[in-house]
Amino acid sequence: MTTEGEPELMPAPPEGEPALAAAPPVAETAAELEQIDVDAPQVAILMGSKSDLPAMEKAEQELSDRGISSETRVMSAHREPDVVSDYARNAKLRGIKVIIAGAGLSAALPGVVAAHTELPVIGVPLTSRTSVAGGLDALLSISQMPPGVPVACVGVDNARNAAVLAARILSI
Repeated sequence: MTTEGEPELMPAPPEGEPALAAAPPVAETAAELEQIDVDAPQVAILMGSKSDLPAMEKAEQELSDRGISSETRVMSAHREPDVVSDYARNAKLRGIKVIIAGAGLSAALPGVVAAHTELPVIGVPLTSRTSVAGGLDALLSISQMPPGVPVACVGVDNARNAAVLAARILSI
């Protein structure tokens, strides 16, 4: 029981169990995480479907050839919006510095990622058997983002150029 004006205290732990320490503020923890030297990937390569892997592997290979660590994930902006949102929001805390996102057709993945992070996002428009005009649908979806949600856009099926651009961003 507390009197007016006093903070409420947590009850003591049961006998024999250690007391829990108060957690540090989130901003303090984030600053400490940024100072930890780990081999975290610097670039994330995302794609909406496993069928996009052959095209997106070119980005992974280019980054590898340049000695830049990356991680590759499959996640759909339409089928798994919460997964995409969580990944994008937490990418910076995990050491990611640039995100390459490949998608075809409506190509929502790069824009959804950009809406949930301040990291640079590079979109790779991809073709598929149902693409309109050889990937023009994906190209327009990625390049025509609303103000405040920028996505860089490379040529259709040109994941290698996305990796070159990511390397240049990292060198700044």
